[in-house]
Amino acid sequence: MKPLLTPSILAADFANLERDINAAERVGADYFHLDIMDGHFVPNISFGPWVAKLMRKITDRPLDAHLMITNPREYIPEFIEAGVELIYPHIEASYDIYRTVQMITDHGARAGITLNPATPISSVEGVIDLIDAVLVMSVCPGFGGKKFIPSSMDRITKLRELLDSLKPSIRIAVDGGVTLENIGNLRKAGADFFIAGSAVFEAPDIEERVRAMKKAMK
Repeated sequence: MKPLLTPSILAADFANLERDINAAERVGADYFHLDIMDGHFVPNISFGPWVAKLMRKITDRPLDAHLMITNPREYIPEFIEAGVELIYPHIEASYDIYRTVQMITDHGARAGITLNPATPISSVEGVIDLIDAVLVMSVCPGFGGKKFIPSSMDRITKLRELLDSLKPSIRIAVDGGVTLENIGNLRKAGADFFIAGSAVFEAPDIEERVRAMKKAMK
């Protein structure tokens, strides 16, 4: 599968959001990523569906949303209505992940699921028929700019082996500490959907960094 680069706008300069988004888009950002935090599931608060509506005015690139929230089913329809095409709820946040994922597909969007660093990769098997992607957290979620957990490489390799045996079309996304230095090794491990915030938007030159990361991930 073609590898995809997805800059996370959590790290963008919101005073100059359109400038930063346009810079990343000009040189090939494939998606833009929304980190949604509620202050309960994770110890931080970010933003809601209004940002997706704003992004739809700035870019026509696809949007994906990582729902780090305790009650994802309460907000899934709003995010889809706002223009999000791929939604990742946390498997740890839902007492019934199957129903949560089914709600996403029933509303016409594509579904993924997110695994925290200590969650067994075998957890994906119960929803394998409904999902298009698995998001592997390579940091503990809640804050940007954290260091990559080295054991995530092995988790990605094992997950790729599991998915290849069950549904090879499922993508593996990785989020947390993705950098120019490790993106090539993450690709070799089996990831093909790379979410990067600080590495893109805090770079001295956003366009140059996106070009370099896209080259490295191939």
